Amino acid sequence: MSIDTRPAAAPQHRVTPDPPRRGRRAGRRRPLGNPVAGIGSLIWLVIVLVPLYTLVSASLMRQDEALNGDPLAIPTDPTLDNYDFVLDSGFLALIANTAVVAVATVAIVLVLSVPVAYVAVRTRSRLSSLAFRTFLLGVAIPAQAVIVPLYLMIGKMGLYDTLWAIILPTAAFAMPVAVLVLSGTMRDVSEEMYEAMALDGASPLRMLWQLAVPLSKAGISTVAIFSALQAWNGFLFPLILTQSEEQRVLTLGLFNFMSQFGVNIPAVLAAIVLSVIPIFAVYLVARRALINGLMGVGGK
Repeated sequence: MSIDTRPAAAPQHRVTPDPPRRGRRAGRRRPLGNPVAGIGSLIWLVIVLVPLYTLVSASLMRQDEALNGDPLAIPTDPTLDNYDFVLDSGFLALIANTAVVAVATVAIVLVLSVPVAYVAVRTRSRLSSLAFRTFLLGVAIPAQAVIVPLYLMIGKMGLYDTLWAIILPTAAFAMPVAVLVLSGTMRDVSEEMYEAMALDGASPLRMLWQLAVPLSKAGISTVAIFSALQAWNGFLFPLILTQSEEQRVLTLGLFNFMSQFGVNIPAVLAAIVLSVIPIFAVYLVARRALINGLMGVGGK
């Protein structure tokens, strides 16, 4: 009887292939959108676009079609006669006066509010704190509350019925918000940068123009756009502080268009369209800086 001395073979196990691995993204569920926000955005878009569409389409209609037709209908025979009529009625002079008022207002606000905001941020004295609080108090004072003493002051200064009678009060009422925005923007500049320039022997004026102003471009753009909008859309100061036709600005001119051509609806709407185009173009160019400045991100 022979004994088999060979080692026993190891038992064989059946190897099953691993299941294919899924990608990382395949196992994740895509986040669903917010349907409520989407519906709300769509409703808001309709609310904004329908008046604009009606404004433009009605300005291209004739008088009988605008009065008797559907305001939401597409003009069957569009015409530019309403725009020609508005331009021939001295509308360009109104645009020119309004542009002068807006540019001068923005220049005054920036020249004065930038140093004031810098002093309010960099100075810890009681005087600077009191001045900053005084500017903030101006936010709560409406123009209607001081229009009578302002009228008397403008008359004593000999500025009545001039564009300066519109520019100076408009800039004064834009200053509080401008100082508030710029002070918040300049506080975002780190203290280490100021200290580094101070160690290099930089004066406060040099730190203002070479450090604070370049890093506060978004806030400065916000202040400029806000001041320009306030000057462009101002109605109370031109109404009370001017009288002659040579000093009329756009808002007062539109008011006169409503009175003189109140029945001619397409002409009035054409004047409104022409008045919106310049300031809307400025907003499209600087909208990113405006949003960044209002969010408080400064120039970073």
